Amino acid sequence: MYFLVGMSGGVDSSTVAALLKSQGHHVTGITMSLWRDDNPYQGGPKDACYGPGEKADIEAARGVCAHLGIPFHVFDCAREYEHRVIDYFRDEYLAGRTPNPCVRCNAALKFGLLPELAKQAGLPFDAFATGHYARIRRTDDGRFQLLRAVDLSKDQSYFLCRLSQKQLARQQFPLGELHKDEVRELARKFGLAVAEKHDSQDFYSGEISELLQQPDREGDIVEEGTGRILGHHTGYWKYTIGQRKGLGVASTAPLYVVGIDPCHNRVTLGHAEAVRHHHLTAENFNWVSIETPTAPLECQVKVRSVQTPVACSLEPLSDGCYTAHFPDGIYAVAPGQAAVFYQDDLLLGGGFIRAAAP
Repeated sequence: MYFLVGMSGGVDSSTVAALLKSQGHHVTGITMSLWRDDNPYQGGPKDACYGPGEKADIEAARGVCAHLGIPFHVFDCAREYEHRVIDYFRDEYLAGRTPNPCVRCNAALKFGLLPELAKQAGLPFDAFATGHYARIRRTDDGRFQLLRAVDLSKDQSYFLCRLSQKQLARQQFPLGELHKDEVRELARKFGLAVAEKHDSQDFYSGEISELLQQPDREGDIVEEGTGRILGHHTGYWKYTIGQRKGLGVASTAPLYVVGIDPCHNRVTLGHAEAVRHHHLTAENFNWVSIETPTAPLECQVKVRSVQTPVACSLEPLSDGCYTAHFPDGIYAVAPGQAAVFYQDDLLLGGGFIRAAAP
């Protein structure tokens, strides 16, 4: 088979390229260039998806491909990334919501634009492979389903909840059945220079406020329920639901951000139980592995990638949204974040949180 491998310069995607070549496939490495030297951001020292350090990652990927003796191509996706991801990120923060740029980027760019650009460039491929920890299976009726990885500590299915059937049909995740230590051992076996490279965890290498490009604007920090002013801040967009540290307010008991009001530039703080929710409403759904549910169903939900799925009841609403009820409660359910629903290892689908309730 002819494979395109989306490469980041890290150990996972590099191992995928080496593994596929060792199996006798024709492999071509491709990567996205996202950073423009003339953009208005400076970035920082953190190893992240978006930042000036991308040049080193691209060169690392190029070096791996040279070591393996396979072609390597870089595609300029900077303008589209700024439009589809950075603008979305900024708009969501300024609306008082918590964005999820990785979910957005995966569906629109990494699994969308990148392979399409490769196709337009005439690169032959039967399948697109990446180093994500997830699995795909095909049902008897021809539907492609997305499942959690065997290594649940590295599972990335949450970030893939917006992938379409068209994207899954050409996709392979060769690491889905492996554990991380097995992947590193394979990388050593293949003699990859990136075998010990640490995993990148950040979206942006600099400070998030730099992407928002907002001048400081003083506002009130108030107490939930009473409205009593506890302190002041320099911009509501510097806070997220559930945040506990860096609030700039002294208290004898821990306080958390429980509300963000963009219209009045106000941040509301409360105690732990105030950020414990038992209900959420989500919109803009993508049902990955099943047909659109028209009746209530029992499943599990994750509202952040590192969370253990929580049992819930999911009910369709008349407007295409869904409401989820989870008796055990979840802390810090933030509007704007992805709510992803599972039945055991099977990822059913996901939407974006519109509202949460106690």
